Amino acid sequence: MKKVLTISCMTALIAASAFAIAQPAGYTGPSNTAPAAASGYTGPSSVALTTAKDVLAKAKDDQYVKVKGKLTSHKGGEEYEFTDASGKMTVEIDAKRFPPGVKIDHTTMVELTGEFDKETFGESTLDVKQIKVVTN
Repeated sequence: MKKVLTISCMTALIAASAFAIAQPAGYTGPSNTAPAAASGYTGPSSVALTTAKDVLAKAKDDQYVKVKGKLTSHKGGEEYEFTDASGKMTVEIDAKRFPPGVKIDHTTMVELTGEFDKETFGESTLDVKQIKVVTN
């Protein structure tokens, strides 16, 4: 009986890990790992468009900001490098925030809206709540 239970548990763990690995990717650019795709709100917003440089220099902790540029690399986990004409910053994107069925790589222009996490020590980041692919 113990062997059957042990084999059943091992089979369940293997199946669960295979399912987690087989999730479709939302970001397809340079990466150490591939995130899963999901959906999110894509309607209008009253948050003004700004630049990475201005966010890092002027934004307050927990302030909602919107930036337009490219996800130039995946740093691992939920961290990506965002780049616009003014500079670079680290953004955190949960896999569920990527639009379903849309491939986003280092050449795709995106508009990110999220909550700025200003750190006194260490790197400040943008916690992305919405990703919108820009077509123009």
